[in-house]
Amino acid sequence: MNEKRSEESGAARTGVRTRGGSLAPGSVVGDGRYRLLAQFGIDERAGAHLWRARDGQLRRDVALTLLVGDPADAESARMARRTLERAAHAAKFTHDGVARVLDVLSLGSGITSGEGLLGVVVTEWTKGTDLIDLVSEHPVAPLTAARMVQKLAEAVERAHHAGLVLGLDHPQRLRLTSEGTLRLAFPGPLPEATLRDDVKAIGAVLYLLLTGRWALPGGPAAIPAAPHAPNGRLVPPRSLQPSVPTELSSLAVRTIEDGGHGGIRTSAAILRALELAAEAEERTQLINSQGPKPDEDGTIWTTKKPVKDRARRRKLALGVTVLVVAAVGILAWLGMLAISFFQDSPNSGGPAINVAAPTTTAAPPPASTQPPAPSTPPGQAQLGAAVAPGGIAVYNPDGDGDNTSRAKNTIDGDPGTIWRTDQYNQQFPTIKKGVGLIANFDNPINLAKVTIAANSPGTVVEIRLADSEDPQLSDTRVVGNATLNGPTTDITLPQPQQARYVIVWITQLSKSGSKYQSQIGELTFVPAQ
Repeated sequence: MNEKRSEESGAARTGVRTRGGSLAPGSVVGDGRYRLLAQFGIDERAGAHLWRARDGQLRRDVALTLLVGDPADAESARMARRTLERAAHAAKFTHDGVARVLDVLSLGSGITSGEGLLGVVVTEWTKGTDLIDLVSEHPVAPLTAARMVQKLAEAVERAHHAGLVLGLDHPQRLRLTSEGTLRLAFPGPLPEATLRDDVKAIGAVLYLLLTGRWALPGGPAAIPAAPHAPNGRLVPPRSLQPSVPTELSSLAVRTIEDGGHGGIRTSAAILRALELAAEAEERTQLINSQGPKPDEDGTIWTTKKPVKDRARRRKLALGVTVLVVAAVGILAWLGMLAISFFQDSPNSGGPAINVAAPTTTAAPPPASTQPPAPSTPPGQAQLGAAVAPGGIAVYNPDGDGDNTSRAKNTIDGDPGTIWRTDQYNQQFPTIKKGVGLIANFDNPINLAKVTIAANSPGTVVEIRLADSEDPQLSDTRVVGNATLNGPTTDITLPQPQQARYVIVWITQLSKSGSKYQSQIGELTFVPAQ
């Protein structure tokens, strides 16, 4: 029933009239062998019309990718031939995440020029649900989305090892199987598609499942486009759906975007990251479903009555009794010492002191010939008074902000008010390169030292300088680094540096149990005199 509704909605969305005539349910193509049943989408970039059809000879349903175009157009014909060649190469590839190619028809070989077609890719039919229908009402739960995409990522990894490009960068080419995994139901990669395009497509599919929006160009009109920030960066899924875990949100963005050193560029990397993110989310859900819920201050509340254990109570009473007796004994001993110290005994007192005896005055030490020790080590700049920045914000090139509303706590003069990173299940840079705070000053300062008040032992930070308020990480430069250990950590620059934008960049988080999280209470910026 669901599949029937998907066919009807797909036909309503994508019904079209081709250059050579009308492709409508009931029409036949491929020398009359395939009867069209329902249309499921159009990939406008390739003129590819996606249909379910009936094979009249073998009496089975198949999926058809119809390449519509004018045979007289040499460029269109060339591009169609390239797509058909790629599809033919994929005929030997088998994986559950990709529909098997059964036949490839071209002009003069199964297709006549009067049909208005440049080629047809015939594949086995995939039972299941249309991807647009899946996300039309609401996004998919994060753990479910990760599991759905895993099978598709495995297929991409296997195909890339075989030197094949699958061409899954259009949501209407995919279907959700009855087993709950995604499958490329309409193969036929674009002529210019690359291995990188397949990897970006996995990220785009994950983004679609998490948000209901498509993040690559050329998507169908039935799906809203993913929003971008004023700086051109893709808005992370977590900003649209707060329930999305940080790891999955960052994974989707890093897979789609090309810039920076933290992008995921191979199918093997995204597959591993998907597995880790799915496992972490499963553990989180298990803990949330079984354990008592902690209050905001960390207190765990429970309605379970205490167990009545007589043996334990007896041991506790005995221990308290021993403690009381020992305390009384110690107090009695101290009292005896005090009495003997203050009583007037002829044997008590020290030796007689001759007050008339002359005293010898020690000669003063000779004046030192060494110069006084300098207040600042040689070669190091004299420090001036600390300068408060005009403002501070969370700096995150991957797009995900960690507790952005609390960044101001790090420059309010109170180390007790803190800013925390998000809590991560994996250490940097597995999911993201890092996260930090960027301070901006009204006028450039000659920065010599940064002091960090933080209770986050093991946190590794870099001091970076930037020329703008929202720079790429590759455009910043490192001028100092340290591992936080103790209430405060001073990071003194080898040489003072002129700067207006200073980034405190965290490259390694503090570990607590199986989680990773760091915090900063106060930042102090000290210039040279």
